[in-house]
Amino acid sequence: MARGRKSVTIRDVAEDAGVSLQTVSRVVNGGPNVRAQLRDKVRASIDRLGYVPSLAAQRMSGSRSYIILAINDRERTLADWRERRGTDWVDQMLLGGILTCSKHGYRMMVELIDTHSDHVERELGAAISALQPDGVVLTPPHSENRLITALLAERDIPFARIGSMEPGPGIALTMGDDGAAHLAASRLIELGHRRIAMIAGPAQYSLSGWRIEGWKRALGEHGLPWEGLLEAGDFGYESGTRATRALLDRNPDLTAIIASSDQMALAALEVARDRGMSVPRDLSLVSFDNTPIVRFTQPPLTAIDQPISETVSRAVEQLILHGRDEGGDAVIEVAATLIERSSTAPAPPSISDAA
Repeated sequence: MARGRKSVTIRDVAEDAGVSLQTVSRVVNGGPNVRAQLRDKVRASIDRLGYVPSLAAQRMSGSRSYIILAINDRERTLADWRERRGTDWVDQMLLGGILTCSKHGYRMMVELIDTHSDHVERELGAAISALQPDGVVLTPPHSENRLITALLAERDIPFARIGSMEPGPGIALTMGDDGAAHLAASRLIELGHRRIAMIAGPAQYSLSGWRIEGWKRALGEHGLPWEGLLEAGDFGYESGTRATRALLDRNPDLTAIIASSDQMALAALEVARDRGMSVPRDLSLVSFDNTPIVRFTQPPLTAIDQPISETVSRAVEQLILHGRDEGGDAVIEVAATLIERSSTAPAPPSISDAA
């Protein structure tokens, strides 16, 4: 019986090129002190044998691990997976991260860390010690957890903070939450809406506040009030139900709601139906996230499309190409876009005419 093809190793390349393992390692890792003739000889052997560098071979240089570690919230991620909620944050994070890492010869790994845990330092410390990453991508709320950022800074590990604009170590990136909420509210105003509510996310996420600011700014630019039109949820469906009921009870003239997550927008859609309201004839809805499920609701939901993949890709690129040279305190913004579907329409004529 024929045997499977043997994997090509760094030793095979060294023997084929007639050089030491260390020389092959330096060529693979782009290291200095290798004569051009030897470098060309090693590269020719790599191409001829079809050698793909392993992490172990790359680490022989002792300077890099070629691993970028992404840290995501354990509690929320596991809840989404177990309940099969249809969110695709992790999918989009991996899409951007894996493709960008691969382009540069790196690997992306993901760890789930509980940001509320008393053992957060121990959990993160263990992951770092085991993987020795060249950089770490922090997602909300980890990106603003001072225990985590302090630990990474203390260990001199470059890291990116997605959803954070606070000064301090690390590369700060946002998805333009203020501008996205302003965009959503402005579009509803263009459609004639004058009573536009918001269901915000939890206060522990800075992006929740940024979205509130963008919504308020758009209303203020058109002389529209916001008092009594704000409720907060926790991004989950149940909190969206409570918030929508409170808003509609308090504001019988409400014609539009911006929800800070797809789950809360789905809840708002269901509450509206329970009350005999038609979406979008009586109530327009705009969601954040643009996860796959919003395309298949009835009606499909207009949504702010968060550029998760692009933002993580940008974070990884910055870590690989610049590392600790972060370019000062500048915040990198990857702007979101508004995807219009059938859940938004002109305000009811009687409301528009009366405004």
